Amino acid sequence: MVIKVLGTGCKKCKELEQNVRMAIAQLQIDAQVEKVEDIGKIMSYGVMSTPALVVNEKVVSTGKLLSVDELMGVLK
Repeated sequence: MVIKVLGTGCKKCKELEQNVRMAIAQLQIDAQVEKVEDIGKIMSYGVMSTPALVVNEKVVSTGKLLSVDELMGVLK
C-alpha cells in the first residue's frame, strides 16, 4: 500500500502525516508513506484544498485533517 499525504507543509498537513503513521502502526499494515509538497504534483491529483490523502493513487480525502480512528477506517 502506498499512502501519500499532499500538502505544502502547513500544520494540518504535518498532523495528517503523523496520524497516518499512527493508524498504520495500530493496524499493523505494511504501507509506504510519502509526503508530497510540490504544488504541481498536488494539482495533478485534482486537489485544490489540503491536506489531502491519496491511497494507492486514489484521492480519499481533501481539505480535512482526519483523526487516527477515521484513518483506520479508510485504510482497512
